[in-house]
Amino acid sequence: MKAGIVGLPNVGKSTLFNCLSNAKAQSANFPFCTIEPNVGVVNVPDPRLEKLEELVNPERVVPATVEIVDIAGLVKGASRGEGLGNQFLGNIRECNAIIHVLRCFDNDNIVHVEGSVNPIRDKETIDIELQLKDLDTVEKRLEKSKKAGKTGNKEALAETALLERIREALLQAKSARTVVPANEEEEELMQSFQLITTKPVLYVCNVDEGAAATGNQYVDQVRELVKDENAEVLVLAVATEADITELETYEERQMFLEDLGLKEPGVSALIRSAYKLLNLQTYFTAGVKEVRAWTIHIGDTAPQAAGVIHTDFEKGFIRAEVIAYNDYVQFGSEAKVKEAGKLRVEGKEYIVKDGDVMHFRFNV
Repeated sequence: MKAGIVGLPNVGKSTLFNCLSNAKAQSANFPFCTIEPNVGVVNVPDPRLEKLEELVNPERVVPATVEIVDIAGLVKGASRGEGLGNQFLGNIRECNAIIHVLRCFDNDNIVHVEGSVNPIRDKETIDIELQLKDLDTVEKRLEKSKKAGKTGNKEALAETALLERIREALLQAKSARTVVPANEEEEELMQSFQLITTKPVLYVCNVDEGAAATGNQYVDQVRELVKDENAEVLVLAVATEADITELETYEERQMFLEDLGLKEPGVSALIRSAYKLLNLQTYFTAGVKEVRAWTIHIGDTAPQAAGVIHTDFEKGFIRAEVIAYNDYVQFGSEAKVKEAGKLRVEGKEYIVKDGDVMHFRFNV
């Protein structure tokens, strides 16, 4: 699962990406692995994992991870192949969610591609390019579905009806995500179209140091603009985050954060938000060999969660032994949880909750 960082040139995308790569951003080890020059795998900061490590004292700890992609800056005309348009749109199509960075700071030394700072205009520039690309995709598919629908094919007729609604939204400069599927069939169809503007989005307002804790007028404008989008807005002083990662000790970093009125580095909040944006959650396995955070989709069943460890666990699933994270912390060990009668045995229908500590029984 990948989240792609997008934005106009010079808004702070690459600085943000590089912040994520620095191990000193966290008190705990925060490794980063570069798959390609612009793709990294970062750990999801999770204090619950640290608490389980403290209680179990395992040989090793393995956190959950998320992939972040630094996508080339977009310019007007990208939908027609301007600049790195085709590469940009190809990269963003492969991502599951979008982190949209908007410049919300004044600085005469950093050139703005449009000549002035205006996050509303910048957002609309990118939105329009993505919408135009989706419109092209929709119209091509609509042509095929209309032909198939002439024979009375019910599936083609249903597809045509949905595509018409999406096309109408795009022509009104609205993203495809504003079109709500009427039923499960439409939901599946919508996914099959692989439209860029159906991807969930997180807006990152890149501010100067003075606005890191409270935001500024640009941030207020962005919040007002996206209030109906069901999208999160994060305020981040990206250049300041880069300075924090350069400090040698945890104590120095905490003092810096306190001076800014912040409790933790902004990139930590960003990674957690990206994880949620991708519709992901965590369950844990805890033993003396290893305490590990496993990544699953929200709504996954116990067998699906078991399958993340190994496909055999899912195929031969018998039952799951489940401890709620809060119970594990309250009683301090698996043995004491059992004594208190708080360990539950769950079957194939169980929907895993975020933070569950689990053991699986299986037979292959």
